[in-house]
Amino acid sequence: MALAPRGNFFDIDRVFDNYWAPTTKSETPESGFFAPRVDIKELDNCYQITAELPGVKKDDIHVTLEDGVLSISAETSSEDKEEENGKVIRQERRYGKYLRSFTLGNNIHEKDISADFTDGILKLKAPKSPDEAPQKRRIEIGG
Repeated sequence: MALAPRGNFFDIDRVFDNYWAPTTKSETPESGFFAPRVDIKELDNCYQITAELPGVKKDDIHVTLEDGVLSISAETSSEDKEEENGKVIRQERRYGKYLRSFTLGNNIHEKDISADFTDGILKLKAPKSPDEAPQKRRIEIGG
């Protein structure tokens, strides 16, 4: 597989998920950085990456490609509401930055990558380059 997720220093969720699993799933919204959960699917002609970005607006999502690394970043901020009749007892919704990167192989059409965002789900499509069979050619020897 040519498309590979990159490790992320800020992926604290995954560290705790793996450490405490299967007893609990610990999430740390206080850290402010999250790696969005993704599904990666390989089809005959492309790779599909589906990322969850709940509560994020389309304009706050940035997908970049630099030196063969595809990166997804987004940011969401908390709602600043004052409660007149009570206080917040528990807050579990995520606020902060989402960061995730993938190393693209050499069989991806980088300029043809497309993205769509609907209902908190970002879908990326990375078309594959057609496999070219190695060509055999004779090398003339001079001299």
